Amino acid sequence: MPLDTSTYSLALLRLDGRRWNELRRMHAQVSVQTAADGSSYLEMGNTKVICTVAGPSEGRRSGAGGGGGDANATVQVEIGIAGFSGVDRKRRGKGDKRTSEMQMTIANAFSNTLFTHLYPHSTILITLHVLSQDGSTLAACLNAATLALIDAGVPMSDYVVACTSGSTSSYSSSSSEEAADPLLDLNGTEEQELPFLTVGTLGAGERVSVLVMESRVQAERVEGMLAVGVDGCKQVREILDQVVRRHGKRILESIMT
Repeated sequence: MPLDTSTYSLALLRLDGRRWNELRRMHAQVSVQTAADGSSYLEMGNTKVICTVAGPSEGRRSGAGGGGGDANATVQVEIGIAGFSGVDRKRRGKGDKRTSEMQMTIANAFSNTLFTHLYPHSTILITLHVLSQDGSTLAACLNAATLALIDAGVPMSDYVVACTSGSTSSYSSSSSEEAADPLLDLNGTEEQELPFLTVGTLGAGERVSVLVMESRVQAERVEGMLAVGVDGCKQVREILDQVVRRHGKRILESIMT
């Protein structure tokens, strides 16, 4: 069933009640698995991801990922998508192309952000389990991995935060550029019908570290979509920073008592 976008220009609200520049509800926890070196649980709307980090450790060289040689630590990423996570209940194997692309994207992003030179001949393994998919899966994985790496104590230059942005399908080549309304943090239904991109930034600035776009879209729309996505990343960073600070405060209180 096609997505009805006629309400965007009338009520300025989307189908889930959000305005064009609003994020979905985001919930995150740190240290959810005590057996791992670092772990996190993150929800972006109905997209739910658990992440664990093992390492830096020595000896492991198998698996997906990339970045670094013997002089630097190697970042490896493994993603498992539950069969019940989506509506189609499709089981994705280890050779799934989309999963492999996500693993490589996440590995490259953190290889350039982590201080891998401090851990030569080592491996940092990031394992992600996608429990529910409702849009922004790659962005949720990046955000969850950032929290888990912080929990593991792996030094990095700053937060890697990500979100999605899209554009309404009501725009046509014959209309003006202003008719294309950008949207922030698309859900699963919107991603199926609208062109969108996933953008990841480093810290609170506007330095883009991840940019993935699989949709066909007119070039005039990309600048607006990217600007909205970068602004959304700033909001995500504030949320993740609050989660980390609350967790650190609880640790200090437990030590003092």
